[in-house]
Amino acid sequence: MTPLILGILGIPAVLILIFLRVPIGLAMFAIGVTGTWLISGSFNPIAAQFKNLTYSTYASYSLSVVPLFLLMGQFATLGGLSAGLFNAAAAWLGHRKGGVAMAAIGASAGFGAICGSSLATAATMGRVALPELKKYGYSGALSTGAVAAGGTLGILIPPSIILVIFAVLTEQNIAKLFMGAFVPGILAAIGYLIVIAIYVRVRPDSGGVRERMPYGQRFRELFKTWPVLVVFLLVIGGIYAGIFTPTEAAAIGAAGTFVIALAARSLDRKSITEACLITARSTAMIFLIVLGAAALNSFLALSQVPQVMAAWVGDQGFNPWIVLVLVLIFYLIMGCVMDSLSMILLTVPIIYPMMSVLDFGLTPDEFGIWFGIIVLIVVEVGLITPPVGMNLFIINSMSPETRLSHTYRGVLPFVASDIVRTAILVAFPPITLWLVWMLY
Repeated sequence: MTPLILGILGIPAVLILIFLRVPIGLAMFAIGVTGTWLISGSFNPIAAQFKNLTYSTYASYSLSVVPLFLLMGQFATLGGLSAGLFNAAAAWLGHRKGGVAMAAIGASAGFGAICGSSLATAATMGRVALPELKKYGYSGALSTGAVAAGGTLGILIPPSIILVIFAVLTEQNIAKLFMGAFVPGILAAIGYLIVIAIYVRVRPDSGGVRERMPYGQRFRELFKTWPVLVVFLLVIGGIYAGIFTPTEAAAIGAAGTFVIALAARSLDRKSITEACLITARSTAMIFLIVLGAAALNSFLALSQVPQVMAAWVGDQGFNPWIVLVLVLIFYLIMGCVMDSLSMILLTVPIIYPMMSVLDFGLTPDEFGIWFGIIVLIVVEVGLITPPVGMNLFIINSMSPETRLSHTYRGVLPFVASDIVRTAILVAFPPITLWLVWMLY
């Protein structure tokens, strides 16, 4: 069997192991090592390779952003920043039809600016928003659908852990990717607000309203969100002002949220230990997947699969836009059954070289940023696409009185909004790139 055939068979082999509930990192590692052994006929190259692979993978300076952003999200949760954001958004929007659900979207967008994880954003906002939505008579479908959709803003609005991983895999500039994600993130939040406005008019019994607050109280609630603004400006503002590198900014953000949580008197030895342990466990899981992906990518490179696929696609003269649509449909389907990080690590080393040889009228750097944001959005849609969207299960578990089928029904309008937004961003790349062009 030729190395190329072995490489092609390696991908379905990984998927089979994943569907058999083998952890994704171990599945990729096992296929990578086995494939390399079959091609080389000896374990000596593998032993020689792994003397350096583990160190070179984990010594990446860019990857140190991951535990720092995770820790920042933990301290932000402990510091009560999610509750403050929701209360402020509800104070300004709660008196409108569907306003409390809109507040959940606004608070998720704000929390996403200091937490780079979709699952963490969904779980945190679910604890804050779901009781309030239930209190004001919102249906289980709209409540769980809105919170699950809002959680996806956690990986789109910078800082984003998935964008950091994409940047490492494709050798893109992290700061440029963060900037490219801003406008799509804002469009996502606006789209979700429009969905809620339409939903409560089509189904008037699906949502109630809060009492209108006087403007003085509204501004007081808004002022309480100043810690979020400070952290955001420190992290993102520091990066684009040239004061910090992304890694330094992540460290500053983690320290800033720690000080805020300490000032809020919500930290003790137990909660600090728990935050560090959760961060360590999440980081270990991510880094195991990264190592497994490195082993698999080494095997695929040895088999020449990415190079052959890129050359084949370039030689066929396919319409680039049709190829892009097919790739995005593939990501949407895969996103229904896999988590976003695993999917990015498994597919990008193969798909990115193939797509980069096609002509979309963009420079290589522009294409890398635009394609990365588009892929991130489609992965995000997968998180809320029935039947296996991970955000749906997290939020539904927090609202046991809501049937899962109702959660599916409630999230579908938000999925439709995401598909429309994706089509717009695919058709008009400057929407994603104009901030990057302005600043760089």
